[in-house]
Amino acid sequence: MKTFDIQPLNKSMQAAIQKKIDNLNKPKGSLGRLEELAMQVCLIQQTLEPSLAHPCHLLLGGDHGIEREGVSVSPREVTWQQMINFTRGGGGVNMFCRQHGFKLRIVDVGVDCDLSKFDGIIDRKIARGTKNFLYEPAMSEEEFNKAIQIGSDLVDDCIAEGCRILSIGEMGIGNTSPSSIWMSIFGDIPLKDCIGAGAGLNNDGIRHKYEVLSKAVERYHGDGSDDPIFCENGITQNRPRDPLRYFGGFEMIAAIGAMLRAAEQHLIILVDGFIMTACALAAIRLYPASQDYMIFTHCGDESGHKMMLDIINAKPLLHLGLRLGEGTGALCAFPIIDSAVRMMNEMNNFDNAKITKYF
Repeated sequence: MKTFDIQPLNKSMQAAIQKKIDNLNKPKGSLGRLEELAMQVCLIQQTLEPSLAHPCHLLLGGDHGIEREGVSVSPREVTWQQMINFTRGGGGVNMFCRQHGFKLRIVDVGVDCDLSKFDGIIDRKIARGTKNFLYEPAMSEEEFNKAIQIGSDLVDDCIAEGCRILSIGEMGIGNTSPSSIWMSIFGDIPLKDCIGAGAGLNNDGIRHKYEVLSKAVERYHGDGSDDPIFCENGITQNRPRDPLRYFGGFEMIAAIGAMLRAAEQHLIILVDGFIMTACALAAIRLYPASQDYMIFTHCGDESGHKMMLDIINAKPLLHLGLRLGEGTGALCAFPIIDSAVRMMNEMNNFDNAKITKYF
């Protein structure tokens, strides 16, 4: 697997950043969460004058072999139909990208359809969907490594255009299934507590989904290929590569590669709903320092999402009941991060405003 050099945030500027925040012409701490966000963004960028230049949104598409087991109310063809719809500007992700000035990159990482003739779709197809992990690994080691590299390369393309903030979304019918399994494995949570309605399953559908995923997990024994890592306390742990490869989707593994490269390059990473939080959880298990660069933007209504956020002690900015995916929750939260940055760059301080500092 490609390795990344992800360093924890350098906090040498923390006191200077806090001093600037406290000297803005407002009561100390009165802008609450915006002040916390401002601190994080300034530490990521190592500056007192942060920037959200050239925001980019990666929309990654891929199909899942497990969908053949009836674990989703939506049929597989919805993936490619929506990908084409995105090229015409008709999706929720299109609307929010236009509203907030994000450059949208629509990427076919593994959709079960030939989309190469459609302008506006970047062709990075690894295969026409993953294999069915009820019976075999979703992807090979080679395919896994390719997906990680694709995500990393896409971030480099964004950086080349001056991007400082990245959001990531997905389009892949059935991808709540691997997300639920990752949540169970990486969070040490019973699988039944990690499974929800996805795109709209009823109670019978949820029960069937649990039965299918339980069988898949029971049959999984790993291949012993996880990479050892050495933590500061000297304890040897493993990178959880194998369950990612065994259960994941191409679009999900590419998202992890994108998150890790973005963290390595000190970009701000906006994390959306249940599926992208599962990818973020996996990225954090691979490289714990990557969480320093993530802002968790939304807690949706998918069963277990709040529990997964609690595992990594993440505080989402919004709770709007969204379960669309596509990265829409991250895009909706962007104005809040923008407000935090504007606070740092545009608010006056007590001295310049000639206001008595009363604390």
